[in-house]
Amino acid sequence: MSEGETPGDVGTVSLVGSGPGDPDLMTVKAARLIESADVVLHDKLPGPEILGEIPEAKREDVGKRAGGEWTPQEYTNRRLVELAREGKSVVRLKGGDPFVFGRGGEEAEHLAEAGIPFEVVPGVTSAIAGPAVAGIPVTHRDHASSVSFVTGHEDPTKAESAVDWEALAATGGTIVVLMGVGKLPAYAAELRDAGLDGDTPVALVERATWPDMRVATGTLDTIVDARDEAGIEPPAITVIGDVAGTRARVIEFLRNDGERGEGA
Repeated sequence: MSEGETPGDVGTVSLVGSGPGDPDLMTVKAARLIESADVVLHDKLPGPEILGEIPEAKREDVGKRAGGEWTPQEYTNRRLVELAREGKSVVRLKGGDPFVFGRGGEEAEHLAEAGIPFEVVPGVTSAIAGPAVAGIPVTHRDHASSVSFVTGHEDPTKAESAVDWEALAATGGTIVVLMGVGKLPAYAAELRDAGLDGDTPVALVERATWPDMRVATGTLDTIVDARDEAGIEPPAITVIGDVAGTRARVIEFLRNDGERGEGA
């Protein structure tokens, strides 16, 4: 059977966003599809509480595999097609929203090329929800009228970065970096070199909405040291801009932190 051919009794694939990790923030449709699915192909980012509710017998981890290796995207693409051609109802479960740095677009194109019916179920993106539960709005009438979402972990096969940090520094507003913990020193330096003030507030939100959520705050000049002192690790979101300073003004009354066990 060629790549574009499908049998008459082909199954369906749902590209589902699970939200930032708190099961209560998952959509009703996402929960219903997970419950009825024959197979759930998932990454690590949906979080332990959500993954723990899915029977092991129908879960397939396509994040990290045995030996600590990352599952190649090509394998995931093939597996989605294979399962659908077996007549299975498949959920491809991703953290946040499947179309925000989640490779959902790539998988949608692959499914379409293979003739596999699919649907997209949007999720609450961690790019907005992560800062929000830490008391940081990505836009604010007094501080930011625009927000830019960028990845801190680009495809390593690219010849050069597609992120123009100089342009981002000149644009103003809020910069939200996903998957950018490891490269924080590099892009913090690039933003300073591009003219962004070293006193610009910055926050790191680790495992937003998970039970072990943690937050570190500082400025463009101090955030690397704050990261190291707090021991912030992936998955985490970086928020750069004046809005990051609002957390200090609301933290005393912010119930999200205490309810979800925030550390730093």
